[in-house]
Amino acid sequence: MKKENLARLVLLLLLAFAVSLPAGVYWAYSRSAAGRAAGNAVELHARMPEAGGWTPANLTAVVGQPLRLRLTSDDVVHGFVLGQSTEPSAEVKPGEVTEVTLMFDRPGPYTFYCDRWCGPNHWRMRGTIEVTGETQQTAQSTANARPLFVTLGIDVDAPHPSDVLPEQKPLAARGAALGITLPGQYLTLEYYRAHSPVAVWHALRAEPVTQALTDQKVWDLVAWVWLSNAAPEVLQLGWKGYAQNCAACHGESGQGNGVLAPTPAPMSPGVGGDMGTGSQKPIDFTDARQMLGASPALLQGKLIRGGMGTGMPSWGPVFTEAQSWAFVDYLWTFQFDYSDR
Repeated sequence: MKKENLARLVLLLLLAFAVSLPAGVYWAYSRSAAGRAAGNAVELHARMPEAGGWTPANLTAVVGQPLRLRLTSDDVVHGFVLGQSTEPSAEVKPGEVTEVTLMFDRPGPYTFYCDRWCGPNHWRMRGTIEVTGETQQTAQSTANARPLFVTLGIDVDAPHPSDVLPEQKPLAARGAALGITLPGQYLTLEYYRAHSPVAVWHALRAEPVTQALTDQKVWDLVAWVWLSNAAPEVLQLGWKGYAQNCAACHGESGQGNGVLAPTPAPMSPGVGGDMGTGSQKPIDFTDARQMLGASPALLQGKLIRGGMGTGMPSWGPVFTEAQSWAFVDYLWTFQFDYSDR
């Protein structure tokens, strides 16, 4: 081969390499953590769960490095929320792009989900972010603390019927109007969460100050104790969460007659922390025999773990501890009358 041709071939190879090099480096760079930090984002598509949910549904991130997401919907309006976070949701609209930047200070799995009712299987619309790296916080996250039902050794699947029922819906205002000074333990948050209403009824029934009261008035005292542990803003938070996530199955009135109750969606093994088929009817929160025998800790345990053998998923990865307690506090409004009449 002549020297001129050889030189020309070498030059062409060098030019080809020079043209292809930036593309290869850019691809590797954009896929790296450094690339994300520099401005490259993951495009995340939202679809109704029946059409696939989030795509991609599994993401990765690194502690201390921003994860930028470009959110868009392929069908209806969705909402993007990071589980166990108090940050407001991001609206995800069809044909539009919403950018979100996430930062993590500890490693571990995180759940993101849709908070807009987008279809019958709305609650299935979840994804995960696996965060790697070293923790940047010294205090243990509340998400890693043992739930109260575990600490108390409560079997959330065991039957817990109440052996005593009120004649009518207990009214907290009537209990307060009795003017009885109860021992301080009954009014503490710790006592309230660890005891069922019927257990508190039996304890109050045995107190000297209640001996002249009827059984119904003692139930009114129990309602007052429950209201004393439920601030208005907490009940409002619980109502909002119930309306968004629970009413479709349990019904707005809590009777287990929501629009999805007759045909609960079947569950696949391992989905949402539930190994069942979802064939059981949603719990009727107005059923006094069942509800008055359950402690707030039991209800919170059921909520965060999920209903084994039912269609209810595990909400533990989604809600903060404060949110889960707010939902539980709100559930008691189906048993106790908190009005001022």
